[in-house]
Amino acid sequence: MNLTDPEVIRYLLLKHKFNLSRSMGQNFLVADEIPGKIADSAHLDSESCVLEIGPGIGCLTRELSRRAGKTVAIELDSGLKDILSETLEGCENTEVIFTDIMKTDLNALISERFDGLRPCVCANLPYNITTPVITKLLEADLFDTVTVMIQKEVAERICAKAGTPEYGAFTLFIRWHCTVEKLFDVGPECFMPRPKVTSSVIRLKKRQERPCTVKDEAKMFKIIRASFNMRRKTLVNGLKSIYPGRSKEELAEVLSLCGLDENIRGETLTIEEFAAVSDRL
Repeated sequence: MNLTDPEVIRYLLLKHKFNLSRSMGQNFLVADEIPGKIADSAHLDSESCVLEIGPGIGCLTRELSRRAGKTVAIELDSGLKDILSETLEGCENTEVIFTDIMKTDLNALISERFDGLRPCVCANLPYNITTPVITKLLEADLFDTVTVMIQKEVAERICAKAGTPEYGAFTLFIRWHCTVEKLFDVGPECFMPRPKVTSSVIRLKKRQERPCTVKDEAKMFKIIRASFNMRRKTLVNGLKSIYPGRSKEELAEVLSLCGLDENIRGETLTIEEFAAVSDRL
């Protein structure tokens, strides 16, 4: 059964009386080569247990099952249960859990379901939960790699360089936790229904060490968020919003001690420079 064939998809949806949900971002792949290409990008082997989020009708799930020691798929829509039972028949190393990934205890999931295998993630993420899901996965600090298809606009934010319009607090959060590689784009014509945007596949690889040291990680990210909340203003103004008791002259002196111009904007700073400012403060 070719799960990227539009006729097969329509047959399955009709047979199981399933209606697509826009709110859940359900767009099914209709490009035959893409599921295997995504699965190959995750670099899976028999020692891997891969977490998939939002399996849909299972076209990527089957490719993951062929490559990994075990596949655990999390699906929010229990209406897909009968379809997945049919499409994943014979995938003995695959388990589907119908729950909300945002309410899932990832430590418990790995302890109970991953059988001691190397944890990684590979998924076609629904657009509406991309940022919170990636944030949750990285903060858990459990997965060697996270290979995901996401909206191209978000991928560009994640991969952005300092000083570009796409560069922001989320870019730096990602950079703090992992290295990033943008792999390839997937056009809207590869989906049914066809979305209005292009998608991109990226791979995030967990850092063994942070890119730099910082005395207080939480304080650094507070500074980062403040600087991007006031993107068009200078970094001094951003710092003043969270350090109201300090004068602008004092804050400018902090920047000078870090080798930074007092008129610099936060959007031009690297993670290492933010760490230096945070430590000086």
